[in-house]
Amino acid sequence: MRATIINATSYFGLELVRLLSTHPAFKIHELTARSHAGRSFGDVFPHARTFDGGRAAEIRLVATEEVGLDTEVVFSCLPHMASAEVLAPFMQAGVRAIDVSADLRLTSADDYQTYYGHPHPRPDLLGDAVYGLPELHREEIAAARAVGNPGCYPTAAILSAAPALAAGLIEPDIVFDAKSGISGAGRSLKLDSHYSEVAESIHPYGVDGHRHAAEMIQELELIAAREVAVTFIPHLTPMIRGILSTGYARLTRPAKPAEIDDLYRDFYADAPFTLALDQPPRSKWVAGSNYCAVHARPSPDGRRLMMFGVVDNLVKGAAGQALQNANLMAGFDERCGLEVAPAYP
Repeated sequence: MRATIINATSYFGLELVRLLSTHPAFKIHELTARSHAGRSFGDVFPHARTFDGGRAAEIRLVATEEVGLDTEVVFSCLPHMASAEVLAPFMQAGVRAIDVSADLRLTSADDYQTYYGHPHPRPDLLGDAVYGLPELHREEIAAARAVGNPGCYPTAAILSAAPALAAGLIEPDIVFDAKSGISGAGRSLKLDSHYSEVAESIHPYGVDGHRHAAEMIQELELIAAREVAVTFIPHLTPMIRGILSTGYARLTRPAKPAEIDDLYRDFYADAPFTLALDQPPRSKWVAGSNYCAVHARPSPDGRRLMMFGVVDNLVKGAAGQALQNANLMAGFDERCGLEVAPAYP
């Protein structure tokens, strides 16, 4: 199947090219770039000459406005506010669309304006999109024509809390304290992503309300079938890849570790990329892979549940999950092209 990647020179786009270059069914058809149009992909990323025997490196980048609709699946790695407008013609032409930005993640245009500070660019598209977290929406994704790929923080946070919330084991008031590697900020130059600002330091940001909280609330309320309060504080850490989310919620009743382990293993028994572990996970354990590792334990005083989730923010947190969604939409095994083992150490 022909696959097109919009904004392929972003970190997310680059990961998609890497993953698609070994996919047995999807073949890269076109790659677009905003500032490198006319150059070959291998000129921009010399290491891409190792992808698919060098085929991906030879692909000539085109400007986004010049991309054709003659493809079967399109991935957009553009920023929010730009992505929906570019995807609209593809969706209208019946092309399967996966948006790696935030434009198709929220079901409510009002929530989008509240959290992103702008009116939604194409609210007419929201009814055609499914939130792309396969562990929760596998059947809907398989039948969808468009998917809003989840954010990296929400992927780790939601998957860490979903089993406990679905079982009624915790109160619907959750605090998520999360740490991310710097690649989550993208390739564009920003003061906070300069080496001298990030190295030897860690800092919270988005404390007045981070955009990803909207996804957490939306999905956790579906699981709980009631209102859920979320306090979410992200932190930037001096590493390149990885996210660790630590959640806290009051237990509704006493629970032993063995019971919690069984609950999490049963909930993810049919989820090939979510690992329910019996110990707190480390981001290094999933680096470079499409896996999410989760773990939960009661606090020492037995009053709260501590919930942990780790993902590689560029893979399960973005490009890998996008390909997992595309597999489902195309009728392939969701593991196709994604069973890459983590790189450790």
